[in-house]
Amino acid sequence: MIAPKHILGTFDEALASLRDNVLMMASLTERSLDRANKGLMERDDDLCANAIADDEEIDQLEKQIDKDGVDILLRFQPVASDLRRVVSAMKLSSNLERMADQATTIARRARKLNQHPPLPEVKLIAPMYEHAMSMFKDSVDAYVREDVQLARAVVPRDDKLDELNRQAGRKLIERMAHDPDQLRGYLNLIFISRCLERVGDHATNIAEDAVYAAAAEDIRHQPFVAPA
Repeated sequence: MIAPKHILGTFDEALASLRDNVLMMASLTERSLDRANKGLMERDDDLCANAIADDEEIDQLEKQIDKDGVDILLRFQPVASDLRRVVSAMKLSSNLERMADQATTIARRARKLNQHPPLPEVKLIAPMYEHAMSMFKDSVDAYVREDVQLARAVVPRDDKLDELNRQAGRKLIERMAHDPDQLRGYLNLIFISRCLERVGDHATNIAEDAVYAAAAEDIRHQPFVAPA
């Protein structure tokens, strides 16, 4: 039996609203990470404070997306691709919330660094930030456009971010040995580096969920095979 048109229309509207909230959450998360990074690089405490303040609105959006997602599942009992889209939206919001938590941590660490003379080693963070944000933007874009190829391409890029994190950690530990007076500063940079590595992990999760939503394929924990 074909469902009445108004019921399908109501479901489509509910799903569109859910996606709109996810995109709003992604935009706010990107802004929060940008503010935290600029607060670090420009030694701007106001930007750090704004990044921290963003977290509350992002948390509220996550709660709303979870509530709306459960409501859609109960009211419409979607199947197949529609079910995957609802579940993936809810999982994506969880990853976005955790990314925003990383932005908050970066901003708080940056404020501590700003209380002391600048460290040249902050330059180690810049390539990590650029790489993590590129992964983040592409993963969300893949989700929005249901672009399986783009989503798949995001996953192996996490290896480079992991290596950048390891390199930064080694260099900062070496600096600790030579300049123990700046121990706290180097530790703060190590924590910031790890936060960006975690942003890449969450971007990878989003990309994997984008593949699942669009193609019903679970690519988690699969070894990457380069195309021939």
